[in-house]
Amino acid sequence: MKISENWLRTWVNPAIDSDTLSNQLTMLGLEVDEITPAAKPFTGVVVGEILTVEQHPDADRLRVTTVNIGTTEPLQIVCGAPNVYVGMKAPVATVGAVLPGDFKIKKGQLRGVESQGMLCGASEIDLIDKIDGLLELPLDAPIGMDIRDYLNLDDNVIDISITPNRGDCFSIRGIAREIAVINQLPLNLPTITAVAASIADEKKVAVSTEGCPRYLGRVIKNINTKAVTPLWMEQALARSGIRQHSILVDITNYVLIELGQPLHAFDAAKVQGTIQVRQAHAAEKLVLLNEQEVELNPEIMVIADDEKVLALAGIMGGLSSAVSESTTEIFLESAFFAPLAIAGRARRYGLHTDASQRYERGVDFELPLLAMNRASQLISELAGGDFGPITVVEDVARLPQRDAITLKQAQVDQLLGYAIAGEFIADALQRLGCIVTVTATSEWHVVPPSHRYDMAIYQDLIEEVARIDGYDNIQISLPMMDVMLAKHQDQFELPQLRQTLVTLGYQEAISFSFADAKLEKQLNPAVHPLMLANPISSELAAMRSTLLSSLIPCVQYNLNRQQNRVRFFELGLRFDYQDAQNIHDLKQIPTLALIAVGAKTAESWHAKTQAMDFFDLKGEVEEILAAARVQVEYVRSERAWLHPGQSAEILVEGQSIGYLGRLHPSLENELDLGITWVAELDQQAVLQTYVSNFTQLSRFPSIRRDIALLISDKIKVSEIQQLIEQTGGALLDSTWLFDVYTGQGVEQGKRSLAFALLWQHPSRTLEDAEIKSGMDQIIEVLQNTYQATLRAS
Repeated sequence: MKISENWLRTWVNPAIDSDTLSNQLTMLGLEVDEITPAAKPFTGVVVGEILTVEQHPDADRLRVTTVNIGTTEPLQIVCGAPNVYVGMKAPVATVGAVLPGDFKIKKGQLRGVESQGMLCGASEIDLIDKIDGLLELPLDAPIGMDIRDYLNLDDNVIDISITPNRGDCFSIRGIAREIAVINQLPLNLPTITAVAASIADEKKVAVSTEGCPRYLGRVIKNINTKAVTPLWMEQALARSGIRQHSILVDITNYVLIELGQPLHAFDAAKVQGTIQVRQAHAAEKLVLLNEQEVELNPEIMVIADDEKVLALAGIMGGLSSAVSESTTEIFLESAFFAPLAIAGRARRYGLHTDASQRYERGVDFELPLLAMNRASQLISELAGGDFGPITVVEDVARLPQRDAITLKQAQVDQLLGYAIAGEFIADALQRLGCIVTVTATSEWHVVPPSHRYDMAIYQDLIEEVARIDGYDNIQISLPMMDVMLAKHQDQFELPQLRQTLVTLGYQEAISFSFADAKLEKQLNPAVHPLMLANPISSELAAMRSTLLSSLIPCVQYNLNRQQNRVRFFELGLRFDYQDAQNIHDLKQIPTLALIAVGAKTAESWHAKTQAMDFFDLKGEVEEILAAARVQVEYVRSERAWLHPGQSAEILVEGQSIGYLGRLHPSLENELDLGITWVAELDQQAVLQTYVSNFTQLSRFPSIRRDIALLISDKIKVSEIQQLIEQTGGALLDSTWLFDVYTGQGVEQGKRSLAFALLWQHPSRTLEDAEIKSGMDQIIEVLQNTYQATLRAS
């Protein structure tokens, strides 16, 4: 929201400079994005009156003028503006003036005629040109007055970012209230007097919707359509980012910015019968003020008459009932619309208006009458008119309730962590507009003001007290708490998982939970992407069923920028909607995904660069699983997007928790990726609790024995190793595969597998007979189970 600093200071004027004022607003929670001057610095420009205008003797487009600037002798100025005329008042840059851009005015000659200054258009004094020519000033502009003073150009435009919970601050009045509170100053309220009814004309109003608990309307006739918006109002609106329209529209906009109450003026001659505030009928249509035609539905609240819809309530008026330059009779509306009845409606039609912005956040329900009186007063003063009585239709029971909140001193001290005097608490809340009643020692009942929708619980009140006391005064101290240590249970948590992945050389990617539906189908043709109703973009239009649909674009982005070795991981949600009948059946699955492209290690002088392979990826996944104490087994994966011979399903107790492997070559070609290694794991399966079991290390020597087996290549190595461990018993400390051989000397359909077996006793030295017995038993079980034979060396 943009406001004029000078306008704000007419309401409350603390003895502080603009920067301090800006800092106060920011520390109050109203962040100031920018302060810009109303006009760039310039000097030497005054109000002048054109006394004579004559044709230049040697130039068709130039005029020779004499200009009165309040000095003894008028100035002779050569001017080329087409709109110059005798009696006109305009800005005059005198000799020695410095205009924006360091443009200095000197005495000179134009086509042989002396010129003692320059008549200025708006752009020459850093204003917006509305016409091609001089800036025409009102006829009552004081001759010789500095133009900066006359046009109030020593002003700043303050751009404030207002949070959604502070709808009350979308006005000069709301911002001034905050500044007054923090500086302990009174508000200089404008004098608002009610305009008495001078005619009996009024419109009947019928409200048939719960979304409008209070509606005020007034007929005003015989308005002066030729009335001109005064300069002070035009400037105030322009510095709030609102362009000038007609006198009636400008007045309603002025009251909107000043008080925060949206108003709307209907051309009364275009309204037939009763004003109706109701829900729209299905398929009703309305052409809005911006000439956009919209189709309505019963969720939209409208203003209508007996024949047609006139406006989207609280959003925008209709073109058919809009006021124009010929309008002399209006019906002025000032209403309270419930926030939930307006919220989201404007966005359905691609609209964002000043009215909807305020109504969605909550407008003061006590404000409509004050705003009606203010608008009536300004119309009467600036455009005349005959005023009918104010029609009021309201359902008080449906207005927001301001329930009392109990606040205790102990609650304030406990939540803030330091003591604030009770007198300050009560005073601060009263200055914020609350009704504060002392109910007991250090206890208050607080009724929030009608404009503060964000005060509902005692924590809200404490936040306000801290805000007014100043966030800088919050003391830095460690919280005191009694800690009861629970029974220790280890858990592999997200920070440890992230650290493990970073140690393996992966970088974390953080992406949206939405993906490109086309990529989803490329990865898995069997999937039917669940599409978003209102996507951020076409590339983020589907709920992702795999994190790869988010990571692959990241890899493509990096490859296209000469990053040839890319390794990402992501911890996020994927969505399983295969069996979902509706949105409530949608499963959100926390998932860990890895993707790697390029060499196994970064290029270096001391090692030859090697391409990454399946076992590199498997080793990295096993490091993650080992850190998480997860025991798994692997089987061939049948997933459509994986290479059929270089991928594996990861199982825990027979249930899949994910997969690893290479993308299918055809998919790599389609996506222009090159060889790409991927893995996805169920995050919950990795982040599990476990109890550490410590076993004392043996001080006695271990003994290694190796066996080489000829065995069918259809049998999984994991099954063989598991059988060896089960058969070896307690004395077998560990076993691992260290050699695989196929080829000459090994018949087709078989392979040679060499296992190392490490034997160790925790409390004594093993004897050869014990080891031989264990080895014989293992060999016998392997022969009986898998028809394995020992391979001769």
